[in-house]
Amino acid sequence: MNNQTELKQTLTLWQVIFLGLAWNTPMIYFSIFGVAYEGSNGFLTASYIVAVVAVLFTGASYAIMAKKMPISGSAYTFAKEAIHPIAGFLVGWLLLLNYLFAPIIACITFGIFLHAEFPSVPFHLWIIGLILLLATIAIQGVNSSANISRLFVILQMIFMIVFCAYLAYGLFNTGGESSLLSTKPFINHDMSFPVVLAGASVVVFSFLGFDTITTLSEETVTPKRTIPKAIFIMIGIVGFLHVGTSYFIQTALPNISFANPDSAALELVSIVGGSLLRSIFITVLIAAIFTQGLASITSVSRLLYVMGRDSILPKKWFGFIHPTFKTPVINIIIASIISLLAIFISIDDAIRFVNFGALSAFFFVNICVITLFFKGRKCFSASRILTNILFPIIGAGFIVWLLALLDISTLLGGLSWLFVGIVYLIYLTNLFRKPLPNVESIENIEDSSQTKEAM
Repeated sequence: MNNQTELKQTLTLWQVIFLGLAWNTPMIYFSIFGVAYEGSNGFLTASYIVAVVAVLFTGASYAIMAKKMPISGSAYTFAKEAIHPIAGFLVGWLLLLNYLFAPIIACITFGIFLHAEFPSVPFHLWIIGLILLLATIAIQGVNSSANISRLFVILQMIFMIVFCAYLAYGLFNTGGESSLLSTKPFINHDMSFPVVLAGASVVVFSFLGFDTITTLSEETVTPKRTIPKAIFIMIGIVGFLHVGTSYFIQTALPNISFANPDSAALELVSIVGGSLLRSIFITVLIAAIFTQGLASITSVSRLLYVMGRDSILPKKWFGFIHPTFKTPVINIIIASIISLLAIFISIDDAIRFVNFGALSAFFFVNICVITLFFKGRKCFSASRILTNILFPIIGAGFIVWLLALLDISTLLGGLSWLFVGIVYLIYLTNLFRKPLPNVESIENIEDSSQTKEAM
């Protein structure tokens, strides 16, 4: 038997949901508000509804795969087991772009906001301080991360509800042309479907965090039931908050304009609630950035752990679990060191890597569902064809469309990273003359998981 220290199954349904929400960050609604408002020509509500519907198809594919393969590693594990180990390696390599650069984005944003508030403190000191704090908490264990994430996510949700209450109160008192039950945000003669789709291509990035939930399968109690539920609940919560907030903004401020899209959220909050709400907004946004950074460090360390356990990355370091903390401490330290890149690169560059990596992985998860269905040779009932073929095809098609909308520099950067991965793959396989190392099979890990649940 393998006596190696393993991850500990302790996470409950809501802890998993809050970790996913922490990575996703509900307050990202305000971070991209100006760009989204311009991209959708003001029709935010319809754009968010289209994005929710589209994301649900890929979310359903993730839920199916998580139920069949309750293993940490997300799209890397799914592609490895459903398609081929080489496909799994390439998907995992692409997914690393998403996971490695997510904490970098949090660090850059944290440094920008706090340096603006306290200009006497250098930008890089804020980043270094945040990285040290995130690493310390992440090393303590996933439960610490989950509990802190829950507190700050609830704080974000409360702020968004209070913000909507401000708007609703103004509508209730002023009445006039707008009303609390207006249908204009949903149906408007000035609205065009291409414009709504363009807006959806921007706001869909507000929903990418559900992928991280599947990296926690081996630390979750009864993951076959918990992970699929968590995916849909998380998408539902984010969709409700973002569609609801968009509805109240469009209803209360139908003709609003902004001097600068990058600072549109600050202008919006000042208009709605004055200096008091603006101050609260900045405080909550900083807390949200911190939470997203913590969830990102936690998630990337788990993906690196799975790839290390499979000997895709050097197992001695990447496959190590600390015997006391039950966390991949070395991976957390490595991810923290890489996050220091936040001092040297722009947030635009980091976002490009995240977008390319996430969308590429989403595409392959949809393909995994279809591939696994035909491999299983199960009955071709109408419901199975719907959930295992039609829905994944729709999800994959939407992802391809989003990839096509990325700018050429993003595509070139992503393909360059893929080329580096292919070179490393050639090295691992000795010019494809030997198979990829695959120490941990799905059967071994599932057996271990079932043993833990029985204890």
